[in-house]
Amino acid sequence: MMPDQLRYITTLVAAVVVAVSVAAAGKFVGDGFRQGREADRYVTVKGVAERTVTADLVFWPIRVTATGNDLGAVQAKVDRSVDAVTVFLVGEGLPKEALDRGRVEVNDLLAQPYRPEGADQARYIIAQTVTVRTPEVEKVRAASARSGELVKLGVVFGETGGPVYAFTGLNGIKPAMIAEATKAARAGAEQFAADSASRVGAIRQANQGVFTVGPRDGMSSGNPDGEIEKSVRVVSTIEFFLVE
Repeated sequence: MMPDQLRYITTLVAAVVVAVSVAAAGKFVGDGFRQGREADRYVTVKGVAERTVTADLVFWPIRVTATGNDLGAVQAKVDRSVDAVTVFLVGEGLPKEALDRGRVEVNDLLAQPYRPEGADQARYIIAQTVTVRTPEVEKVRAASARSGELVKLGVVFGETGGPVYAFTGLNGIKPAMIAEATKAARAGAEQFAADSASRVGAIRQANQGVFTVGPRDGMSSGNPDGEIEKSVRVVSTIEFFLVE
């Protein structure tokens, strides 16, 4: 084979190799671009789930107080008030085991750096709190409504906010509510997909959201903890792939 022919064949083979390489590279670049576009095709939607629940635990701090100049007499009055509260609650159907007597608090006004006016007429202020903790929610609600009977017996209440109702079964309803929120989110994603001539694929990313427990129907009398009926709500944020 002549040298010129050999050079011609070598040049031709090299050109073919380069052409094939360029075509293959173009295919890989095209595939990579297309895959990247597909990965970018997703929609972010929110799904809401709500449940109305009933409180299953109640705390009721009942604070009684008395004032006077004779420390022993004031303490005796507080003791009588605490006994009256105990008898009343037991009479309302609550067991003694559900009642807890807190420590006695004594405030000597004459021992204060700045004595309030009239401190010499009612030197001592003594207070004690009886706390009810029970799942007997309805009994506490009824007793709270009738607590005015204690005033007739001479019981003086200190500052208390009334019963506090709590719902402790949140973990039991979380899975079903998350599933409900996810279903609602997918329904929203399907609407987006229909508008873009696509269909909903797998979940790309999800955030279950924070569960909140508040007043039922979003309305509160000013003390949401004092309401037995409550609303549990969660808003989940989910990203779905959109596929053609």
